[in-house]
Order: sequence, then structure tokens, then C-alpha cells
Amino acid sequence: MAPMEPWERVWIDADTYSEDIHSYINCTDCHQGQSVDDMDAAHEGMLANPATDALTTCGECHTDVTEPSINSLHSTLAGYDTALYARSLPENHATLEEAEANHCNDCHTTCGDCHVSQPTSVGSGLLAGHDFVNTPPMSQTCTACHGSRVKNEYYGLNEGYPADVHFRARMGCADCHTGDEIHGVGIEAEHRYDGAQGPTCVSCHEDQVGVGSGIEQHEIHGTELVSCQTCHSVAYTNCINCHVEQNEESIPFYTVEEHFMGFYIGLNPLRNADRPYSYVPLRHVPIDIDSFSYYGEDLLPNFDERPTWVYATPHNIQRNTPQTESCVSCHDNDQFFLTQAIIAAEELEANRSVMVEGAPELPAEYADRAQPEAEASPAPAEGGGDFWGGGADSAPTPAPADGDFWGDGSDSAPTPAPAGGDFWGGGDTQSTPVPTANPGDFWGGG
Repeated sequence: MAPMEPWERVWIDADTYSEDIHSYINCTDCHQGQSVDDMDAAHEGMLANPATDALTTCGECHTDVTEPSINSLHSTLAGYDTALYARSLPENHATLEEAEANHCNDCHTTCGDCHVSQPTSVGSGLLAGHDFVNTPPMSQTCTACHGSRVKNEYYGLNEGYPADVHFRARMGCADCHTGDEIHGVGIEAEHRYDGAQGPTCVSCHEDQVGVGSGIEQHEIHGTELVSCQTCHSVAYTNCINCHVEQNEESIPFYTVEEHFMGFYIGLNPLRNADRPYSYVPLRHVPIDIDSFSYYGEDLLPNFDERPTWVYATPHNIQRNTPQTESCVSCHDNDQFFLTQAIIAAEELEANRSVMVEGAPELPAEYADRAQPEAEASPAPAEGGGDFWGGGADSAPTPAPADGDFWGDGSDSAPTPAPAGGDFWGGGDTQSTPVPTANPGDFWGGG
């Protein structure tokens, strides 16, 4: 997606906008300011983004979604607070909130950030000449913020790993994540994994899950032993730590010192009726006991109260994965499990509730099934995944509903990342400052 020229960011396409129902509303009804010829007076008191006061602008008409939206996890920092407060003390909360205001708020949305303009992380500017977009284009909105993990996984931008099977079937974010979910309608949550799962694999694959599915592996494992991602995800990005600071001009930035690709199964830290699984994939989030040391000392005194390896739902689903090749790909094989050998010594205490001693043993009754059968476990098609069971070319390719699946006016997939796995897309990843305007999936819900 080519960067916009400055004028393009604010250019209003009069022909397109004239066909939008919002064109019947005077500009000043939303943006305030004055309808006068004098330029200075016209912009007096003007709101660049009327959705910052959504209840009196968007909420005038969109009463069903506006109030839930401004109180949803997309707009608040409740998910951040849940994680950070658990590691901190009440007397430190104000300092942590100052850091959040400097480093996190830019990636939390208003109505306009999805439906009229695109986030600063992809250059800002209007999406379509001030036309209001009902379903936000994925690459200009959703993955602009959920970039460093979800985008790279889903698009197949992590070198050596295929795109998610749903991406190859030309499914966008909104095909699984409903408008009500994104707007927070009927949802009261302090963290993204609060309450019932949604969306779920079962929403579309009900007949292929659990006992009665006719799929031997699903029959054996049922619906409570492992989550679907435990078998059907591949390696994902794990970030070691992150530190937030400000430069000499008081411009906030953060540094990410390390990251690595890996897939690790551990004990479910959120086990309940909604997520009953014993084992789930765990991802290391970029939190460090000194992440906020720029703002004060000992701001996370209860660092060990919450794991640094957290419940994960990677967006890199494949039908066939390394762990599904045979029974002993998981059983009796520590390679895919979060053992003490994987965890940093200073984080052992924090992760005792999720780490395992080793892979579970293969039950004796399945000893004769330890190795894969040629017919039963076909190799993935070139390009990975063979989700549709008929090779890479068999995936359906429905026409996008809005004619622009990629969200950039193109009919082609995004260009893969440069060879060499350059995670940030700009060379050496070691201790590279990254502007706060593009935090990507900064805390990952950790």
C-alpha cells in the first residue's frame, strides 16, 4: 500500500461523498467550527475527529452501537490495566496510566478510526475521500493495529510459514469477528479473553469437532483436553521484552530487544467452563519487570502474579501441522511443550502455573499407532496447510463482497516480508526504537 501524499490524507472526494447518506448532514454538525468564508474563523473550535465525542456525534443516529463501542476493549485500556494492575500496586496505577497515555492510546480506536480514516500506524488519512465505509478494509484498519502478530501470521509474512487457511480462502477479519463483537455490544469484559469464546472454530466447523465427528484424532481428544489451536496452529512470534521511554524532545518510543518464532503447549491459565481445555498454545508477551522503569522504580512489584507465557489464539491455522504428523509428534516429545528449559530463570516463578514437566506419555493402547500412516496423514500441499483436503489449488475463492478484499484497491495479496525474517521490516531488530504510533499488538493481552 503506497503512502499517501499529505493532501491525499485530507482530500474529500465530493462525487463519492455526495452519494453517502452522511452528506445530508452539515459538516459543522459533526466537526463544529463555523460555516463562514473566513478560513481562520471557519476552523475555530473545529474537531478534526468528531468521534472523540462519539455520543453527541455518531451516537445521535447510531444509538445501538455507539455507547457499547466507547466502553469496549477497542476504545478503553481495560485489557492493559487488567494485566498491569495484577503485576503492580494501587499506588503505582497513576504512573502506569501516564505511560499508557503516552505509548498506548494512539492504537485505541474511535468510530472514525475504522469507518472514515485509517490509523497513524499505516500513515493516517481518509480511507476513501471521506466516504463512510461500512466494513473497514482489513489491511488499512484491522491489521494496521494488530500488525506485528496477527497480520504477519494471518498473511503468511513470517518467513517459512504459510498464511492462515482462512486467509487463503479470502476471508477477512469481519468474516469471523462480527460487528457486535467489535463494537462490544452485549459484552462486558476487562480483558479480551473474559467470558465466552467468540468467535469459535465450532461456529463453522461444528460437525468436524469432538465425539461423533468421524475424525479419529477429534474423537480421541474430545473438546476439553486441547483447544483447536493446539493441533492446528504453527509457530508464532514470541517477544522477549519491551521498554518504553521518551527521547530528548519528549517524544514517546519503545524498544523491542528480542523476538523469536516458536510453538509451545502449556497448561491452560484460563481454564473454566468457557475454555475447559487442559492444554493450549502459550505465547510469550513483551513484558519485563523493568518495562516502565523510565517512569519510576519498582512499578511492577507483583510481576510474578501473572504468567509471561499467556493463553494464545494464533491466526495461522493449518489443517496439517508438525504436531499432527503422528501420535508421538506430541506425546513423548518435549519439543512442542513449555518446559522449564524454555523459560528464562527470572520468570520461572511467574510461569509455574502454566509450564509442564514434559510432554504427556502416549497411552499404551495407542502404542501401535505411534507412527503416521501414509494414507491417514497426508503431507501438506506446497504452500502449506491443505485445509480443503484437495491441494493448494482447491481452496474456494469467493468474490469479495466489497470488491476490495485487501483494502488497498488491489486484487493481489500483500507482498511478503523481505527474506531474512526482518520482523520490523527495517533491518536489524536488536534494540531498534519503534515509534509509539505503530505499537502493533504491543501487550498482546498479557
